[in-house]
Amino acid sequence: MRAVSRPEHVRAVVPSTEYGVVAAAALAGAWGLPGAGPAAAAVLRDKAAALRAHADSAGLPQPRWRLAGSAEEAGAFRAALGGRCVLKPVDRQASLGVLLLDAEDDTDTAWKATTTAEEPRMRAPGTSSGRFLVEERLTGPEVSVECLVHRGDLLFTNVTGKQLRPGPYPVEIGHVVPAGLPAPVTGELTRLMRRLVESTGFSSGVLHAEWILVDGTRPHLVECAGRLPGDSIDTLIDLAHGGRIVADLLAVLREGPPPVRGPARAGAAIRFLTARPGMVRAVSGLTASRESNGVREVELTARQGTVVGELNSSWDRLGHVLATGATGAEAARNAAAAALVEVRTS
Repeated sequence: MRAVSRPEHVRAVVPSTEYGVVAAAALAGAWGLPGAGPAAAAVLRDKAAALRAHADSAGLPQPRWRLAGSAEEAGAFRAALGGRCVLKPVDRQASLGVLLLDAEDDTDTAWKATTTAEEPRMRAPGTSSGRFLVEERLTGPEVSVECLVHRGDLLFTNVTGKQLRPGPYPVEIGHVVPAGLPAPVTGELTRLMRRLVESTGFSSGVLHAEWILVDGTRPHLVECAGRLPGDSIDTLIDLAHGGRIVADLLAVLREGPPPVRGPARAGAAIRFLTARPGMVRAVSGLTASRESNGVREVELTARQGTVVGELNSSWDRLGHVLATGATGAEAARNAAAAALVEVRTS
């Protein structure tokens, strides 16, 4: 970083993917610009030795966990958990390589699937840490909390409800804003996010943290990213709350007047489109979906002749339907127009 002088016109450094979080924080620090802070970014980027260990020391509720360097080590901790566990890389995004294991699943097969998952277009070769997490498998609804932070203060907090695909690969297939949780649960999530910010020393930026609500009421930390959320959650926030979360982030990083945001005034939801593996033979229902109540956007990347693979990560989804409504629940019902889109494969 010392070899790169800040161009005079550069006012902020923003990570656009998970893999840029640490570099963006380091560059902002070297240039004297606001940001997450290099130490906080390093904790958030490493889901294991840094984030999990830090959460334990900070008293944040989370699943039992252990680092594993081999299938044998993963199997030993898995046995202590009764066979049900989560296996995942410590440094990927988009649920890549994340597997939910039941007691009857084979450890060696799962280990191979997790350790070979890669994003060659987004990561430099040879940069994998070679470390993997085995975690206690918790049961309950999953949500994410998005926070706008200015010098350690939470200016804005949003809770997003999530819908996950059943099966061994927990790919997110839908989001809704606001999540519509009881006020005590939302309050506890906000309290825990404040503790996470204070304990990591996170300074300025956006946090996107995922939580499992055990018994529907008790948040347990899944992971936290020091960046804007993906999956169009930023768009859902804008539609539900008004304003633009990206503009607010830039205002915080440029040390302008702190943005002011209130509670959600409407609802917004997204449902992702998927199909069975095979070659696409026909697509139908796009017009009907676009003309459905509350639908704002329908996108489909698959065309006739496209080869569809297994749904193992967020990258394997085929498109989405985005909708709004008077409430989050109404927006979610409107986004269910995704069911009108049929992608037939063989």
